[in-house]
Amino acid sequence: MDTLDQVVSLAERIGEGPTAALFGLVTGTIFGVAAQRSRFCLRAATVEFARGRLGDKVAVWLLTFSTAMVWVQAAGLAGLMRSADARMMAVPGSWSGAAIGGLIFGIGMVLARGCSGRLLVLAATGNLRSVVSGLIFAVVAQMSLSGMLAPLRERLAGLWITSGGRNMDLSAWIGLPDWGGLVLGAGTAAVALVIARRNRIGAARLVFASGVGFAVAVGWVLTYALAQVAFEPVQIESATFTGPSAHTLMFFLVRDPVLEFDIGLVPGVFIGALVAAALAGELKIQAFDGPVAMRKAMIGAALMGFGGMLAGGCAIGAGVTGSSIFVGTAWLALFMMWVGAMGTDLLVDQRSLAPAA
Repeated sequence: MDTLDQVVSLAERIGEGPTAALFGLVTGTIFGVAAQRSRFCLRAATVEFARGRLGDKVAVWLLTFSTAMVWVQAAGLAGLMRSADARMMAVPGSWSGAAIGGLIFGIGMVLARGCSGRLLVLAATGNLRSVVSGLIFAVVAQMSLSGMLAPLRERLAGLWITSGGRNMDLSAWIGLPDWGGLVLGAGTAAVALVIARRNRIGAARLVFASGVGFAVAVGWVLTYALAQVAFEPVQIESATFTGPSAHTLMFFLVRDPVLEFDIGLVPGVFIGALVAAALAGELKIQAFDGPVAMRKAMIGAALMGFGGMLAGGCAIGAGVTGSSIFVGTAWLALFMMWVGAMGTDLLVDQRSLAPAA
């Protein structure tokens, strides 16, 4: 029995919605384990880079980013998915939303001391700061999607839309051959490994960093397979946390909720990170360091909720998942996240650390 036959059998047995949620759970669990063990974090990488270092955090982020591209592009060459069919590629994107939202998200993740995905992983280990920040993030994301912040988001996103009724395929725009993305990812991974070697990062951490990228590919492949056999339209998607956090929150607040990939993804990440932390003896209750840190974290979480929804993805959704299939606005959003995060670290965190004159 081939893969599609197995997906058909599973969907017939438990239903298409539960199958999508199960695929989200699988993707999320792999992501949660790998992210917890590798300590993958875009915020940490940007801060390290802003302070003039190419250390272990930059190496881990760069390896995740590049191996996601390798896994996903290899899956495309093998016929296991089609980037052109992915939802974020098949619908119009917003250049203005990516630029403004990415900048806001970058500012927020430094203030909150972690991007949305990192907050979820930390929450699973007992970090109460991340629990509070994650809830604020999810609420503001939902407000930005369909609540009182939605008109502002729509106005900003509408300032500059991609042409042709679709997002820009950056690989096609720059003329990369079909195998070009795979080569680019492999080359970037080699750079990451050189940085990792200089920082004496252990092999296990590097394997788990690659595992985060692998989780992204798993999500793409599983949802693509389900879309090929489902009677109802199924979104081809993978790991991201802005929309899924909002959808998961509403799943528990409305009557007759709908099971979908997002609903399995967020609990999967939590479960995976919880199990990984428990096995490593790293479960520990942690609270806010003080009222100033609490205010910064809450403001940062709110900025990430709005910025991520405006940008069309978070540090994972745009920064890894969207970039792995060369979505044009995802690359712009990722760049602006780096700009926002580095600027905030320079103006806020580094200034607070500077000795008084």
